[in-house]
Amino acid sequence: MNNKSTPVPVTILTGFLGAGKTTLLNYILTERHGHRIAVIENEFGEVNIDSGLVLTSEEEIYEMTNGCICCTASVRQDLIEVLQKLMARREKFDHILVETTGIADPTPVAAAFFVDADVARQVSLDGIVTLVDAMHIGRHLDDPDLHGVDNQAVDQIVAADRLIVNKTDLVDEPELVSIEGRMRGLNATAEIIRSSYAKVELEKILGIGAFDLSKTLAADEQFLDVHHHHHDHDPALETMSFVDPGSFDRDKLEAWLRSFLAEHGDNVFRLKGIVAMAGDARRHVIQGVHRLMEIRSADPWGKQPRASRIVLIGKKIDRAAVEAGLRGCLVG
Repeated sequence: MNNKSTPVPVTILTGFLGAGKTTLLNYILTERHGHRIAVIENEFGEVNIDSGLVLTSEEEIYEMTNGCICCTASVRQDLIEVLQKLMARREKFDHILVETTGIADPTPVAAAFFVDADVARQVSLDGIVTLVDAMHIGRHLDDPDLHGVDNQAVDQIVAADRLIVNKTDLVDEPELVSIEGRMRGLNATAEIIRSSYAKVELEKILGIGAFDLSKTLAADEQFLDVHHHHHDHDPALETMSFVDPGSFDRDKLEAWLRSFLAEHGDNVFRLKGIVAMAGDARRHVIQGVHRLMEIRSADPWGKQPRASRIVLIGKKIDRAAVEAGLRGCLVG
C-alpha cells in the first residue's frame, strides 16, 4: 500500500502504430502479474475494456478484476485532471502508466510532470518506454514524409529511457543488430530490450528511476558520461556534456537555464545533470524537456567527488555559447 507522502511513479508508454502497445496494455489489465497499475489510456487508444474484467466503473475510471485500473484521457489536455482523480484512490495502485497515441512525441506528456506543482508532489516521472516494431521501424525512420527530427518515430526513440524491440520473432539476427545500431545512433543511453508478442518483464520497464538521477548514478556511475559511447549518431542530433569541479550560484544557474530554454527549447530534447551549489552540501538534480526545467535538492555528496555535470541532447546546439553561459554561473 502506498505511503501518502511518497510520490507515485509514472511511466509513459509510447510507440508507433502497430508496435504492440495494445498487446502490452491488455496484458497489464488482464493477467495476474502481481502489480497494481493504473493505466491512463489516450482517448484514441485501441484497448477494448472487457466488461467481464471490470470490477467497478465510475467517471471513465475502470477498476479491473486483477487489481489494476484503467481510464481514458486526452493526454495533452486532461492528463493533470485525470491524475488528480486517480490520486483520490491512490491506495488502490502502486504505479501509473500513461499511454500516448502512436503518432505523438512523448516529450510534451513528460513535460506535464514539470508544470503542475501539486501533481509534482503526488507523482514522479519514472521513465519513458518506447515500443518499436522490428519489422517496420526501418521504413518509419526512412519515411520522407517524416524526415529527420520531425519524424515522430525518431522523436519517440530519442525520448526513451527503455527501448523495447518487439516482434523479434519475425526478423533475423542481422536485421535486429542493424535496427539496434540505428537506434543507438539516435539514443546512446537507453537500454534496449528484445521481445516477442510484447511480452516484457514488468520489472524491466517499471520502477527504473530514469528521472531520479541520484538513483541512476548509484547504479551506473557513467550515466552522464557521454564519452564512453561509441556509436554513429544521427547528424541532426547532438549530445553535449559540461563537467566542472566548481560550484554554481543557484540563482544565476536557474535564471540562465530558463532563459536559454525559453529561446532554444524547441531544439532541446532532454536536459539532465547533477550539480554542486555554492554553500550547499547536497547534490542538486536538473531535469528538463524542451522549455520546461526543474532543479531539485537531492542527497549530500558524502564521499562522492563534488563536481557538476550537465548533459544536453538536441539539435543545433551552440556549444561555445552553452559552455560560456554555464561557466558564467560558477562561483569564483
